[in-house]
Amino acid sequence: VQLQASGGGLVQAGESLRLSCAASGRIRHIGIMGWYRQAPGNGREFVAALTSGGASNYADSVKGRFTVSRDDAEKTVYLLINSLKPEDTGVYYCNAAISLNLGRPYVTYWGRGTLVTVSS
Repeated sequence: VQLQASGGGLVQAGESLRLSCAASGRIRHIGIMGWYRQAPGNGREFVAALTSGGASNYADSVKGRFTVSRDDAEKTVYLLINSLKPEDTGVYYCNAAISLNLGRPYVTYWGRGTLVTVSS
């Protein structure tokens, strides 16, 4: 199983960006999918998550600007970031709880991350 994140880049403050994270491999079911980020010099922090049932959760710092969504047919989770701020700069990582076979437990997998740089 692999998670491949993409969509990062260098943007100006106020612009929008959509990140994608696609899961691949022999996957039976994907449970919760989410995003974390790590700013330079800081630890990794939770950003947003979305369950397979459609319940979402956001960090207080991103509520109102970030929207998480998913396409289960494509095994992909998205993160739409509006009104980007310089403090949004960092590496954005996706993760997903994945079950490989019926009766097997869900295991959390992580993508390698995609870099978002916001200039003021």
